Amino acid sequence: MKSQLLFTVFIAFLSLQSGISQEQFTVQIEPLTIANAPNVHSFSWGKTSDGKWIIIGGRIDGLHQRQPFSSFLENDNNKNVFVVDPINNQTWSASLNVLQAAIFEQLQATNQEFYQRENTLYVIGGYGYSATALDHVTYDKLTAIDVDGLANAVINNQSITSFFRQISNPNLAVTGGQLGLLNDVFYLCGGQYFKGKYNPQGPNNATGFTQIYTEEIRTFQIVDDGTNLSIVNYAAQKDRDNLHRRDYNMAPQIFPDGSHGFTMFSGVFQHTVNLPWLNTVDVSSTGYTVNNNFNQYLSQYHSAKIPVFDSANKTMHTLFFGGMSQYKLDANNNLVKDDNVPFVNTISKVSRFSNGSMTESILDIKMPTLVGSGAEFIPIHNPTFYMNDEVVNLNNLPNGSTMIGYIFGGIESSQENIFFINNGTQSSASNLAFKVFINKTVLNVEEIALTEKNIYNLKVFPNPSNGLFSLEVFIPNTENSSLEIFDILGRSIQKMTFEKSIGFKTIELNLSKFASGEYVIVFKNAGKIIEKKILKQ
Repeated sequence: MKSQLLFTVFIAFLSLQSGISQEQFTVQIEPLTIANAPNVHSFSWGKTSDGKWIIIGGRIDGLHQRQPFSSFLENDNNKNVFVVDPINNQTWSASLNVLQAAIFEQLQATNQEFYQRENTLYVIGGYGYSATALDHVTYDKLTAIDVDGLANAVINNQSITSFFRQISNPNLAVTGGQLGLLNDVFYLCGGQYFKGKYNPQGPNNATGFTQIYTEEIRTFQIVDDGTNLSIVNYAAQKDRDNLHRRDYNMAPQIFPDGSHGFTMFSGVFQHTVNLPWLNTVDVSSTGYTVNNNFNQYLSQYHSAKIPVFDSANKTMHTLFFGGMSQYKLDANNNLVKDDNVPFVNTISKVSRFSNGSMTESILDIKMPTLVGSGAEFIPIHNPTFYMNDEVVNLNNLPNGSTMIGYIFGGIESSQENIFFINNGTQSSASNLAFKVFINKTVLNVEEIALTEKNIYNLKVFPNPSNGLFSLEVFIPNTENSSLEIFDILGRSIQKMTFEKSIGFKTIELNLSKFASGEYVIVFKNAGKIIEKKILKQ
């Protein structure tokens, strides 16, 4: 892929909330080829004071295979640390095998939780094969990494051993969660403990495995004087019904009241079926709130994401790039469900407005390939452009095009659905990078907002009819649904409820015994109301 190609993602925020026009902008992504950049996904990263990246952990193969004997092989662990200079197009690397065994093993794990505070990158947990345990494990480790010191050592081919420190703590044995920092408190949200070989047939087949979702938001402080590490003030909030999720996206948020926190977006898997969650959970210093009034349809799996805040209108946007999704829009902009949760090239946006309401949109320009699952967004260092180094400050960006960072790595797939045919050749770890720009230019380009019209896609036919109608509707959740028919005087003449199940439903309506004329169908689901007029001849 040639770096001079330009893929432009147009996002025109034309929504009106309380009569206030929202800030309009576009997003552009430009492919960047970096010499000798690693092919890697589901990794941890840090950033040096001069803008270089530290890439550590993750995997160098593609989507894991289904067979236990070929899934999550040790040979496909990323056993190196890479230093990437995206500006000067250079990459350096060093093997981690010079480190003591406990540090070496954890840092080649996948789906670690990580966060950089000043110059220290903290890496927690992760899953992978342990030569010490002779098994696949979830590591109960916290490793602190001196980012600038390690980068300089790798670049100058010097010893790297002095730049790592590690402690053990059973509460940190988590993989596939997310880690954030708020008011000097770390939030370890969601994830799971997994021990043994992966097996899609379940924990009691073959050699068996142990899988325990944390179902918690764990909070603690890391006391670090540069030599000694410790965890203090540990606490946990458990919620089996709402925090049972992993391998999801969590992004920093600024809420309508101005407070800071995080949103845990969708994620996998539900308790009784291998399908993603659709609701979201807001996390703050005072606790957490489950949002069942909003469903996220377009991005259920870990991918690059960018939080963007419009402070003038108190609107929080979060962008998601590629990855895997249970839903997408068809050519007629109707929501289509694929329970195989395929790889997608869609780019979507979730917006929270000043009144607390949330909407989701899909962009009409896509990623250039099926890439993005397990990728990361790495912001450039510019205090003017960012709030707390994480949230883009939209109002501080100048008019015109401004580069805000890079998207790097992830799984690149040759097809949307490969899980059941996967022999290791259908996908691979990517070394693709994309420059990301925000352009505050008003363009007459609109995104496709997900509304009741294209989510539920309610249709009645034939209409008009002699009294026999067929109604089709897509029910996107397991909430209660009902249908009621009213005559022209507003009197209810028929009412029915439906079983709690997701998917398309066809309902036969018989109005033969009623007089000719106009009637109104009212469909209700999860607080949504859709009306449709019909005519009996």
